[in-house]
Amino acid sequence: MNAHPSPATTTEATSATGPAPAPGTPGPSRTALSLSRALATAARVLRQLRHDPRSIALMLLVPCVMLFLLRFVFDGSPRTFDSIGASLLGIFPLITMFLVTSIATLRERTSGTLERLLAMPLAKGDLIAGYALAFGLLAVIQSALATGLALWFLGLDVVGSAWLLLLVALLDALLGTALGLFVSAFAASEFQAVQFMPAVIFPQLLLCGLFAPRDTMQPVLEGISNVLPMSYAVDGMNEVLRHTDMTADFVRDAAVVGACALLVLALGAATLRRRTA
Repeated sequence: MNAHPSPATTTEATSATGPAPAPGTPGPSRTALSLSRALATAARVLRQLRHDPRSIALMLLVPCVMLFLLRFVFDGSPRTFDSIGASLLGIFPLITMFLVTSIATLRERTSGTLERLLAMPLAKGDLIAGYALAFGLLAVIQSALATGLALWFLGLDVVGSAWLLLLVALLDALLGTALGLFVSAFAASEFQAVQFMPAVIFPQLLLCGLFAPRDTMQPVLEGISNVLPMSYAVDGMNEVLRHTDMTADFVRDAAVVGACALLVLALGAATLRRRTA
């Protein structure tokens, strides 16, 4: 997305949400979430992303490239790839969606686009929902590409249904989108947005059970891991890896990841600021 909005971008925002109020006049207060306004916002974001092929490539291709590399890193030990490939199939989309979403939302605020949009008949919830829909659509494509590559081209061997694997990958990507939208409210620059990654993503990566079973960790760390959403994402992937049918544990894990995404989106709407000080 462009760092500075063009006149066409401003025109799109105005036509999507209604005429802007006169200078110095606050926009009308909106509290209820509007599907039409959220869809209009999502359409505007997708139109902008269409002109930013680098961001699209980052979101859609990087997880596939990482899985491809991982497969041949463990070329002599395909069983190792099977054991961790499913987990990383969910982790890679979460990380890329977190990065792209946080930076894209921050650019909207620093350029003043958010301030103009929120002066119109557009609630914060409409804006967050619109961004979630736009990036959620890309998350669906991203998850489908990564899952298809892992299963049918890289030979990832899972016992359960490929559709369940895709579902968890999609929930992970949506969680990454929600986390990116949330942390963008606390960053003043793109550099700061990237700095949130070690604080938000890396601890979850270390404690999610990818490197060591969570029940073998120091008890305090195990307790922390039990409340981190990435832990349930990895557990959900492992359920698909080991069981032919949908298990109660899988339903719990998927529900926790989905609920965390919705909770973080709600927090993102509550903490969204019009512009960076």
